[in-house]
Amino acid sequence: MPFSLPDAAWAASQDAADALAPLRAEFLFPPADDGSDCLYFAGHSLGLQPRASRDAVLAELDDWARLGVEGHFAARNPWLPYHELLTDATARLVGAKPSEVVVMNTLTVNLHLMLVSFYQPSGRRTKILMESGAFPSDRYAVASQVKLHGLDPQQTIVQLAPRAGEATLRHDDILAAIAELGDSLALVLLGHVQYLTGQAFDLPAITAAGHAVGACVGFDLAHGVGNLALALHDSQADFAVWCNYKYLNAGPGGLGGAFVHERHHDADLPRLNGWWGHDKASRFEMPTDFQAIRGAEAWQLSNPPILPLAALRASMALFERAGIQALRQKSVRLTAYLETVLAAVPGLTQLTPRDPTARGAMLTVRVHGDAGALVAKLHAGGARIDLRAPDVIRIAPAPLYTRFADVHRLGHLLLAATY
Repeated sequence: MPFSLPDAAWAASQDAADALAPLRAEFLFPPADDGSDCLYFAGHSLGLQPRASRDAVLAELDDWARLGVEGHFAARNPWLPYHELLTDATARLVGAKPSEVVVMNTLTVNLHLMLVSFYQPSGRRTKILMESGAFPSDRYAVASQVKLHGLDPQQTIVQLAPRAGEATLRHDDILAAIAELGDSLALVLLGHVQYLTGQAFDLPAITAAGHAVGACVGFDLAHGVGNLALALHDSQADFAVWCNYKYLNAGPGGLGGAFVHERHHDADLPRLNGWWGHDKASRFEMPTDFQAIRGAEAWQLSNPPILPLAALRASMALFERAGIQALRQKSVRLTAYLETVLAAVPGLTQLTPRDPTARGAMLTVRVHGDAGALVAKLHAGGARIDLRAPDVIRIAPAPLYTRFADVHRLGHLLLAATY
């Protein structure tokens, strides 16, 4: 065999020295066909279940059985303010002030709520700048909001594509597009980490460019939160939205989150109001007129679902234990090792940027051959990765639970599958 993998002994030494290694035992791995833990590289799509999630959810079910409606006030963790248990940890994770974040709804619902407030076309200023390959749900949400304003999505949404023959956007091209659109630009909306290529964008620089021409700037952090170290407040972004079920392991369909920069907290923004966004002191007086909570909580609509919040709390406790900076440091090394392993496998072309500062944990590669057959062979060998038909696979070594030895084993499976 003309190809060989990097040294397995080196991978073992990295695992032995890894201070985060004990966190792996806090997760449940789907079994491979032989009954062993599978090699799980799909945390960019759905994170693994923390062992503590079951007990956390069962505790709330027990309180429901024991207390009924009184659980809102008398549960071990009273349900009425339950979502606030996640506020400080979420703020630390995304680099925001507690008043700027809220865990609620799902990503696309939160995006719609933010668009109502931050996409206000007027006169010449109507355009929205997005990636041409933005996640479909983002495109659907934006197009529908454009139509609500009586505008044509084809004329209003500007889609920025990579240059011919390139897989990712150039940073300078993003800034140039913003400058060119100038006073016609109402909103810049980008994914922080591009869901398909894994390219990470420079939030502060893009925000500064958007603000310089008078536009609002928001980000979809679905593939960034829990993956990269964020500083949302300092970035000056107007808003951000995300889901918590990928790197944050909240469970399938888990709750999402939203960020609204504090400079907007006293602004008279248009907003879709719901009773849970009303001032807490008078909420249960059932007043006729809405009085918003000051901060991101004002965008809440309804009382939050406790069981998904409990599952998310179990995972967030692990992030608090690890620290996002330490996780990111491990991720950079782990992903670099995966990059080296993939380079030793014939028939693969990496699409994700090679600069560690321009990507997160996930590497995307194009398969020169039958990608579906390759993924099937990997699955039979005990590896779980993601296929994007027809020829793209995505592989994410999530640092909370992935070992260097796992990456090495994946390399052997890839070599065996390509010969």
